Amino acid sequence: MKIAPSILSADFGNLERDVKAICDAGCDLVHIDVMDGHFVPNLTIGPVVVSSVAKCATKPLDIHLMVENNTFFVELFAPLKPEYITFHIEEEKHPHRLIQKIKSLGIKAGIVLNPHTPPEAVEFLLQDLDMVLLMSVNPGFGGQSFIESVIPKAKRLDALRKKYNPKCLIEVDGGVSNKNIEALKDAGVDVVVAGSYVFNHASKKEAIESLQI
Repeated sequence: MKIAPSILSADFGNLERDVKAICDAGCDLVHIDVMDGHFVPNLTIGPVVVSSVAKCATKPLDIHLMVENNTFFVELFAPLKPEYITFHIEEEKHPHRLIQKIKSLGIKAGIVLNPHTPPEAVEFLLQDLDMVLLMSVNPGFGGQSFIESVIPKAKRLDALRKKYNPKCLIEVDGGVSNKNIEALKDAGVDVVVAGSYVFNHASKKEAIESLQI
């Protein structure tokens, strides 16, 4: 299991310290939640802050766009050369075109599904995707409770990706902890985003290791 701690739960007054801490603790990706206050009722960070994160992070960036006008934000963040940029299918009218654009910039492309969106929504996009991110909370805020229905949803997505593109990763974001990590692994999940569980733990290394099953 790959671990991508979300810096949404970090101490923004000591962001460099916290980013270095999760990288030193053995995370695989640094998850960046970009919210515009329109697609979700919260406003987070832009490319100026993320560029500072990129300078101190020793692990690749995983940028999750929760925004309107996805293409505009892809162009803003692409110069930072993240490993992944993921966007919500609920907001994008031309998802295949945007996938092609992200890949043309040398970045891996992913689609995000809100809790209510079925995995079949990406069935005919899977062959071009590097990742599908399943939200296991309602997007917008950290610290929410895990939505259990993501487990059968991940299983359905796992069956689809085995059919169309076995190399496509399944990522889950929201309420992840050592209490549900085994069920997520059994459902076929490859990457988990863990924010408050990692950053609120007395030892970030122990928290991350408890998820690396």
